Amino acid sequence: MASHRKPKQRSLTGGTAWTAAAVALAGAAATAMGGTGHADTRPTPAQVQAKVDRYQREAEEANEKYNGAKEKADEARQALDELRDEAARRTARLNAARNALGAFAAAQYRSGTVSPTLQLALSSSPEQYLRRASLAERAGSRRAAAVASIARQTRQLRRLRGEARHTLDQLRACQGALARHKRDSREKLAAAEALLDRLTAEQRRRYEAERAAKAAGEAARTGRDTPFGAAAPPLSGRAARAVSYAYGALGKPYVWGATGPYGYDCSGLTQAAWRAAGVALPRTTYTQINAGRRVSRAELAPGDLVFFYSGVSHVGLYIGGGRMIHAPRPGAPVRVAPIDQMPFAGATRPA
Repeated sequence: MASHRKPKQRSLTGGTAWTAAAVALAGAAATAMGGTGHADTRPTPAQVQAKVDRYQREAEEANEKYNGAKEKADEARQALDELRDEAARRTARLNAARNALGAFAAAQYRSGTVSPTLQLALSSSPEQYLRRASLAERAGSRRAAAVASIARQTRQLRRLRGEARHTLDQLRACQGALARHKRDSREKLAAAEALLDRLTAEQRRRYEAERAAKAAGEAARTGRDTPFGAAAPPLSGRAARAVSYAYGALGKPYVWGATGPYGYDCSGLTQAAWRAAGVALPRTTYTQINAGRRVSRAELAPGDLVFFYSGVSHVGLYIGGGRMIHAPRPGAPVRVAPIDQMPFAGATRPA
């Protein structure tokens, strides 16, 4: 009889009942939200600003690496051209020496060989023969020297061609790095723009207004506006010319990889400013920080180069009063800014 009884229903108790209730509530909430359980993942303007700033800084780092690779590629290309020119000249000289030696060998072959003893025996003038033999011996010595010279030139040419192949490999590696760094920079900038595109029109308007207000606040905090063509403070010497050039660049756009005169990136601006003062700086922030005498923050004087971030990926030209002129980032023109708006990494004095 027990086998015909209706199975007893088990009740949901404890954690099992709570889990079931939570699942039911979640399902109801999902239905109420239009059949999906995904929340709105649109970032807030503050989150966008933080990420955009990071992407733009990373893009600038890639830009500086691109500049360094380009400098090395230009040097490798020039060295390769010089090696190829020298190899061409040496090849021409080697061919001329080989042709001269070949002509002498061909003349000997056509004239045949006669035993020196027989030539002396047949000679009607032994004195004349001996004089000719001495000349021939000296000629033979010169031919031997020519052979040794050809061997030496061949070795030198082989070495030159080996250096050219090595330099060509370096050039190709630099070109690969150029493409990689350019791609990295563009990807970071595209990622920043994609984040901005996720804002609503109103959020984008507020974002741009906040950035503009922040820039205006920075200018006000330096105690000076940044009108185009503003005069540099009274200075003298090379530093004065570098600072004057930087003031003349105010308002010009940030241009990726540019050194002026119509646009600049950060190290391109400092390089151009000091070039106007007659000082040749290297191309990148990583090399500019070693171009000159290191100075502490307390020792800063107008014209000094000031560097930022732990990776030394940004540089500006110090103008005094805790301020610098720099090319900030894509979309932001050359401007005056306080040096304390970014993590200070060091300073150097080129002159």
